[in-house]
Amino acid sequence: MSTDKNRATAAAILPLVGGPDNIVTIAHCMTRLRITLRDRSLVQDEALKAVPAVMGVVEDDTYQIVLGPGTVARVTPEFEALVAEGRSAAPAADHPAGHGADELAAQGAALKNARKAKNSTPFKLFLRRIANIFVPLIPALIGCGIIAGLNGFITNMGWLPAVVPALAAMASGFMSLIAVFVGYNTAKEFGGTAILGGAVAAIIVFPGVTKIDAFGQQLSPGQGGVLGALAAALLAVQVEKWCRKWVPEALDVLVTPTLTVLISGLVTIFGLMFVAGEVSTAIGTFATWLLATGGAFAGLVLGGLFLPLVMLGLHQALIPIHTTLIEQTGYTVLLPILAMAGAGQVGAAIAVYYKLPRNGSIRATIKSALPAGFLGVGEPLIYGVSLPLGRPFITACIGGAAGGAFVGLFNQLGTAFGSTAIGPSGWALFPLLDGKSGMGMTIAIYAGGLAVGYLVGFAATYFFGFTKQMLVDFNTGPDTDAAAPQTAPQAPAAEPANTSDSAPVPVGR
Repeated sequence: MSTDKNRATAAAILPLVGGPDNIVTIAHCMTRLRITLRDRSLVQDEALKAVPAVMGVVEDDTYQIVLGPGTVARVTPEFEALVAEGRSAAPAADHPAGHGADELAAQGAALKNARKAKNSTPFKLFLRRIANIFVPLIPALIGCGIIAGLNGFITNMGWLPAVVPALAAMASGFMSLIAVFVGYNTAKEFGGTAILGGAVAAIIVFPGVTKIDAFGQQLSPGQGGVLGALAAALLAVQVEKWCRKWVPEALDVLVTPTLTVLISGLVTIFGLMFVAGEVSTAIGTFATWLLATGGAFAGLVLGGLFLPLVMLGLHQALIPIHTTLIEQTGYTVLLPILAMAGAGQVGAAIAVYYKLPRNGSIRATIKSALPAGFLGVGEPLIYGVSLPLGRPFITACIGGAAGGAFVGLFNQLGTAFGSTAIGPSGWALFPLLDGKSGMGMTIAIYAGGLAVGYLVGFAATYFFGFTKQMLVDFNTGPDTDAAAPQTAPQAPAAEPANTSDSAPVPVGR
């Protein structure tokens, strides 16, 4: 999108969310513009979904507008600028709510509301906050991951030997300090002073820890990784809050930061680094063992259950695991398998397209959402098509299970590979793939998994995704209106999944 188009998109969105005076906070993740609203009733949902660049909306702890990867990073600054320019304007007038929602749209809305209620449990809210820590790191993980892949290719080809060390520094610099960024974001997310969280987490990667003997164990830089940084920063937040409560205001500026770093640092050095290191090692060992011994079955389960995990909001628990695996081995073996869930969804959507030739509304939704689906952004297809229809969502999971089993089988046969970053999925994951069996083999297996997911998702949906009554209800159009009662709902505007864009996980994201 050009700058003019980005600004035009922002200008189209702003009045539909109640104008600048209705905006409290603005942020964005990989695919979504996230805003906090003063008055939810001022939002025109249907009109907002009709904006060409808008792929869908999600109502969660923030109001989230799905714009897609790349676009959201360009539209958000324009939106912020427009809000800043209009702060002094008169309060926006009430806008009438959008109308024209039909049965299928109502089903989608009901599903979204039910999902929101289910995802508001304390545990899931905690997982969402954990996701908020890691999502801002995804752009750096992607950029450094692609540079690492490029450097590996250049090294294998024997090209530009003088450039290889420079690319290695660019690719590895961020990962060597990722614990600091995790600590910073953790403290910020949980209400502490961000820089203090980063300061405590920095202890973990400080080279001088090699001189420390903790209960007979010599520490090593990076021991505990992102999990240790997360725990250390959480502890720092609690210590800081205690200090703010009990330390006199006159001494607060000196005593609180000192005690926060001192107490949290000692606990980190003489406890958390060892414990978190053991947990991190166990995660890596288990993931390797799981795919090496039961790869096909593990892939089938992971690929088949990932979409339901997203529906329950539990997929966010995987983000620290992905990051830990990347930190340990350079890539996460789980992400290519989970990406197969998106392939099954794409195949199912194509089958729905061909099974409902008279339903122009649903077919139009599928045609507009398929390109994003191939690139791993599957929410519009899920919440605009398969989930409200019911059975096609189940058959999409079957396609994801088949693709996951295919990829898992090759892991079991010794061809292990993964993604050097989290966030992208579908075709967008190709530049981030890495493995020990050569790039050609890695790409071929991943492409094969996608093909299996597409084909099985299509076949399962085409042959088993519709009952006879569903076809009567949904396969309707203008030429059948006179002959049969109009019971078929129209396809809603694409509705994205209720995740923490997170998400930067597949289906998805």
